[in-house]
Amino acid sequence: MFDFISRLFGKEENKSKDVAKERLRLVLVHDRATVSPEFLETIKEELIRVISDYMDIDQDALDVKLSEEDNSVALVANIPVKSVKRTAKLNKDSH
Repeated sequence: MFDFISRLFGKEENKSKDVAKERLRLVLVHDRATVSPEFLETIKEELIRVISDYMDIDQDALDVKLSEEDNSVALVANIPVKSVKRTAKLNKDSH
């Protein structure tokens, strides 16, 4: 009986508010994860450019994607490394 009265006078409102808040959060996460294939290709090209200064990588097997897990978005990059360069290119600004 107490549960019924509690739901009638406000408890249900809090639950509805929490459900709406969770739905909005999921919509925002989805919006963040929705990017164009061109955007992901640009990220892939930049990763190749930077990492190639330090490692020999298999560019054809490199995979970059956005993944939605636990209500968050993660950039996932699978970068097969062939070898590590012993003498990495130094940034000219760091001297």
